[in-house]
Amino acid sequence: MTASPDSPGTTDGPAGPDIDLTIRLTEAPGAPEHVFRLAASGGALAAECTLPDSAAALAAVTQHGEAIFFPKPGPPKMCTQQYGGPQVAVVTGRFMGKDVNSLFSRTDGCEIARWRAMAPLLGGVAGSTGAV
Repeated sequence: MTASPDSPGTTDGPAGPDIDLTIRLTEAPGAPEHVFRLAASGGALAAECTLPDSAAALAAVTQHGEAIFFPKPGPPKMCTQQYGGPQVAVVTGRFMGKDVNSLFSRTDGCEIARWRAMAPLLGGVAGSTGAV
């Protein structure tokens, strides 16, 4: 199902999710912001993509996007108290017809796991793979 030409968003295409995401990554407080875009329709990457590995980012978003962007409520999670680095990423846009506004950081074990699951989406600059 796709959105009508008059509607601002898109939903699932026949071969995969429709995606239009902007990623704003900052490696450290006060560091320059890196801005990337991931766009796909029906599972095919669009020319507007600016990520270092857009295909890997699309695969990560397709696999983990629903759970990462729209987590189901549940009991509190136990997270290891470890610090993975000062990187922060904000992902905004549309995924499968839904608005996305997600913050990624590396402030504890749970956040590091979220970061690693979506590493290709987070730009491929220093720290984006979860490796320090």
